[in-house]
Amino acid sequence: MAVSEMGEFLRRAEARLLDLTVESQKADWVYDTYITPDSELLAARAYSRLIGATAELAKESTSFSTQGLSDVDVRKAKLLRVLLPLVAPSDPTESEELSRRVTAMRGIYSKGRYTPRSMPEPLDLQGLSRVLSESRDPTLLEEVWRGWHAVGREIRPDFVRYVELANRGATELGFSDTGAMWRSKYDMDPNAFAREVDRLWSEVEPLYRSLHAYVRRRLLEHYGGDQVPAQGSLPIHLLGDMWGQSWENAFPLLAPPSTAPDLNLTRILVGRGLSPTDMVRTAERFFTSLGFDPLPTTFWERSMFVRPRDREVVCHASAWDVDYVDDLRLKMCIEITADDFMTVHHELGHNYYQRAYAGQPFLFRESAHDGFHEAIGDTIALSVTPEYLVQIGLLDRPTDPSGDIGLLLRRALEKVAFLPFGLVVDKWRWDVFSGEIPPSEYNAAWWEMRQRYQGIAPPGPRGDEEFDPGAKFHVPANVPYMRYFLADILQFQFHRALAREVGASGPLHRASIYGSKEAGRRLGRTLEMGTSREWPDALEVLTGDRRMESKGLLEYFAPLQQWLDEQNRTSPVGW
Repeated sequence: MAVSEMGEFLRRAEARLLDLTVESQKADWVYDTYITPDSELLAARAYSRLIGATAELAKESTSFSTQGLSDVDVRKAKLLRVLLPLVAPSDPTESEELSRRVTAMRGIYSKGRYTPRSMPEPLDLQGLSRVLSESRDPTLLEEVWRGWHAVGREIRPDFVRYVELANRGATELGFSDTGAMWRSKYDMDPNAFAREVDRLWSEVEPLYRSLHAYVRRRLLEHYGGDQVPAQGSLPIHLLGDMWGQSWENAFPLLAPPSTAPDLNLTRILVGRGLSPTDMVRTAERFFTSLGFDPLPTTFWERSMFVRPRDREVVCHASAWDVDYVDDLRLKMCIEITADDFMTVHHELGHNYYQRAYAGQPFLFRESAHDGFHEAIGDTIALSVTPEYLVQIGLLDRPTDPSGDIGLLLRRALEKVAFLPFGLVVDKWRWDVFSGEIPPSEYNAAWWEMRQRYQGIAPPGPRGDEEFDPGAKFHVPANVPYMRYFLADILQFQFHRALAREVGASGPLHRASIYGSKEAGRRLGRTLEMGTSREWPDALEVLTGDRRMESKGLLEYFAPLQQWLDEQNRTSPVGW
């Protein structure tokens, strides 16, 4: 094919994929906000058309030489092959089956319920998670944990077949399996990317192990030796979170005993009478303080902030760019909590990123890599400091710095505790897709990996009939997860660079970029690039670095690391 013909092919491909993506986004929005058999079927068919066309165009593009193409078109051709995390097989029947099974898994997950013996009505995931976060009864916590994880059993058969079909599509594109295809999105060899991830983990693992040891000792003090071992893995159901990925709900049991009172943001938000819409408006004002435009009127008309009473919906928080231009939306069942306050900031980070790169060609309307997309909103959330809360009128005066260990511990229970979980979800799937983990060992391998990286164990034996990975949304929904691990590293790298931009003095955990137009301009230049350049170029624009680094995270938590080391002097570290 001549160079001009290849360029024309790419432009036709972009136009076709844009149309199909918008169609699929609209069908998915209806399904996620109004779950019925009809909306499920329509969403599955639209998604099937999209992944079928993507696979067809990606395969067609590989048959042509890129010699003589412009750098822009060479990059487009490369990105076309890894555009979606799921590639349909060429066979139309298998293609339709793949999209149907993924949609069905999402539906099973979203409709999951369990009725604890002490409660009158079945609870959805949000209700069950509330029990885990608030109760201190280990028997109830174990029951609720087991009750939700039963959802995986129903998902398992679809998942086994999904792996087969997804791999078939990936191999038709020239990848060894779907996991290798996912890793190929990072502008480096898939194996080199896996080594890069291991490097980052090795740098932050000592901090995680220190936190783990402190948490184990404090839980042992509260629950006793019949529930928590003096040395070994943490019981997952006692950590305040359904997946043991975030431990801040257990903070009341773990708080430093001799520091100033902790900043209770949930109590402040409830006391000020904020509504879900107020939460979103507050987050929007952070972005406008940096110089970004307000969200469009349609955002407020079309978003879902509250769980409807009359229908099933997917409550998992997500930011949408339905038309890939300016039809931005937030879908979330917002509760007036500190966690959701942070989540709203995070999700609007996605929306502002989506709007910033809307002027790029379709194949470049993405983040530099998916970890960037997740990191931007969290970078903003790191600026939700006591000083910021004073600026927006939620606090009368900043909290005393003597309480900063409590503030840092609470944040570490969210951010540092998450790191190995963010690693495991995709490391497990990479091995599943490659065939290293066969279906008969899905659950055993899941818990072996979680014990090895996280030092976490289930509340008793889990047999092969269980499918505990399926109890995490991203697994049945086919959403790659490594982006969250990368974002947990990058957000501190971003925060450190932007805090320096505004000349913030003092410790990094007290720095806020709220109101800084200069920080907003640097951030905006990065967001506007989309994926038009390789991610080290975008990283350099924002931070001056060309390599992902953990120095920002380690600097942020340095005071806590020193404190933890003192606390752990007589306690075993490791498991």
